[in-house]
Amino acid sequence: MPKLRCLLSVAVLALITANLALAQDSGQAGTPADEHTLPEVLVQPQESDEPVAEPTQSDGSPFDLPFSYPGLAAETIDIGGLGSRSVFDMPESITIRSRQRLIEMAPTTTPKALEEEVGVIIQRTNAGGGSPFVRGLTGNMVLILVDGVRLNNSTFRYGPNQYLNTIDPGGIERIEVIRGPQSVLYGSDAIGGVINIITRGPKGIGRWRGSTASFEQRFSSSDGGLYSRLNAQANFELSGVFAGGSFLNLDDLDAGGRHGRQPWTAYEQSSADIKYDYMFDRCNMFTMAVQHVVQPDTPQTSSFTDSNESFYFSPQKRDLYYLRWQGTGLGGLVDAYRITASLNRQQEGRRRQKFGSTQIKRFIDDVQTTGVNVLMASEPAGFGRLSYGIDWYHDEINSARVNIDTTTGTVTPGRSSFPDDSFYSRFGMFLQEEIDLTDRLKGTGGVRYTNIQVGSTPLVGPSETPVHISPSFQNWSGQIGLVYKLNSFTHLVASASEGFRAPSMDDLTAMRTTHLGIDVPSPNLGPETSWNYEVGLKFDTPRLRVQVFGFWTYLDGLIVRRPAGYTIEGLPAYIKVNAGEARIDGIELAGEYLLHDGWSLYGNYSYAFGQNITDNEPVSRIPPAQGIAGVRWRSTCRRRWFELYDWMVAQQHRLSARDRDDPRIAPGGTPGYHTLNLRAGTYIGNNGELSVGLENILDRHYRVHASGIDAPGITLTLGYELVF
Repeated sequence: MPKLRCLLSVAVLALITANLALAQDSGQAGTPADEHTLPEVLVQPQESDEPVAEPTQSDGSPFDLPFSYPGLAAETIDIGGLGSRSVFDMPESITIRSRQRLIEMAPTTTPKALEEEVGVIIQRTNAGGGSPFVRGLTGNMVLILVDGVRLNNSTFRYGPNQYLNTIDPGGIERIEVIRGPQSVLYGSDAIGGVINIITRGPKGIGRWRGSTASFEQRFSSSDGGLYSRLNAQANFELSGVFAGGSFLNLDDLDAGGRHGRQPWTAYEQSSADIKYDYMFDRCNMFTMAVQHVVQPDTPQTSSFTDSNESFYFSPQKRDLYYLRWQGTGLGGLVDAYRITASLNRQQEGRRRQKFGSTQIKRFIDDVQTTGVNVLMASEPAGFGRLSYGIDWYHDEINSARVNIDTTTGTVTPGRSSFPDDSFYSRFGMFLQEEIDLTDRLKGTGGVRYTNIQVGSTPLVGPSETPVHISPSFQNWSGQIGLVYKLNSFTHLVASASEGFRAPSMDDLTAMRTTHLGIDVPSPNLGPETSWNYEVGLKFDTPRLRVQVFGFWTYLDGLIVRRPAGYTIEGLPAYIKVNAGEARIDGIELAGEYLLHDGWSLYGNYSYAFGQNITDNEPVSRIPPAQGIAGVRWRSTCRRRWFELYDWMVAQQHRLSARDRDDPRIAPGGTPGYHTLNLRAGTYIGNNGELSVGLENILDRHYRVHASGIDAPGITLTLGYELVF
């Protein structure tokens, strides 16, 4: 494996060097600004002094949507942050959840917005959570981005977590899902894949001046969920601002069958966001954005039912601030650029109390992540496309705990989840080259260097001795992909990519109570690495769009829990170790066939097989096979839609020893299930839209694999939005 890695890195660097040499030999360092083919990031601003009309349906209103069935070639992704590229022309398995699709689904939470996506399953330890599994992996092995800025920080828990649910669903423009390791572009944690959530911003800058506002509400009957959001946009001559605020209130969740309401599933959430864009000229733009989300008191349901204690996230907060300068047309080796400075603050409070105990434990973890991301791209001599950049993210961790005696009111300090004043720094730089090798064959190759520095003083061993640690982790990651054009509507793709995840602060230093016992610091951990190989077929005609992929992932240095041989506060201690080797193989299929008059048949299917080679048992929490089959109708002239689909999930009986000890998984495994679902909607003139859904029509009782709560029973959903 190291030899293969070295050969890949050398090949990529040689390709890039040859490209640059060719550019110099041609007598120009790059393509002139008015000739390069990189997409312009902005439109030509309005230059006339004549009054500009108010926005209409085609120039920036919330309903400026291509109400249609876009093909793979028409779906584009901002991978790497530098210009849109067609999903059809890329070697990766990629799907996009568009704004149009989000309006049809009307989700009350962001995890709900990702349900039914091929190869993705949403595990919920509690109703306020929602951890996406991508190709059998989750938690800190799947990287989540918000507008290209890391949501993940070094305290994200080992295994499923709730942080995806701290993103306001009404503020989302689209969701990009990239499957498989993406460590070259994004660094550590992107082993299972990357989920990039693009938020809404001002539209129509330079095309109209004025203001508009909208109000939307969404309702779900199974939990009495009511989501409300107010949006406002104002456009000036060369700038625009988009702002919104929302409130979500959920009652206890009603499970399927006759199981009734589930206690400890109700919670609230409020959020606010603002994004300001200023156009310096037709090719350069400045962006300022602020996002705030807070959940004041959210119960972790499985702790009430499985650990006999009350456990609330109290509060859960996320604040993101970023400044961005981006543009095209500089020439030389910088035909396009994007520079982002960000501050992401995540505060997680926890309140725990054993039933019958008079002592409350209150924890607070406050993580401030400062980030700088510089991305550049060029097309030297019109030969290929070179992308390169550097990024740096620095976590400052403040952690505290107090114990409160409810009978006396006495407050005493306790052991925090993390050593206070710890830090975790990531630095990376990458190069990636895309080049047409022949008229039919396009190649992509990339390499990244990552350096991670840690500083902390955890309490180690049964005596809880403070030990200062300062480990560092370095890695070279490589990736290569091929796209072969069989004909104008069929592409055969293949790729080999390396994944990398350095031990996080949670792995190295955390003391956390789990359903097994208590995790203790593991300061001697090494990185997890992976190699992923996949082949796929992308088929895109006016009537049929299909993506089929097979993948083989090899994991080395997999981090797992092991008994430490002692107890802490009466609980068995568990230490984390690099256990050895594992593999996850699988297939993914997604497609849609257009019939006539707006009707289509669509579906997807995914299956993953995980095996821990070292322990000779299944990889923990591998999701079962699942698929969707449905029929859909969209009227492009009347702007109405309808769909009926069946979601089918197989039984998962392949369990690891850890799975068998997990109270959230039924003895013998998670039973299979299927749900019948219906959605319909219509646009009301140019000023509104209405959507109605009926989910789990047969009122099936089921639980998503490894979840801590039962799924909703029969549910009526309503959503509407009005523009003023």
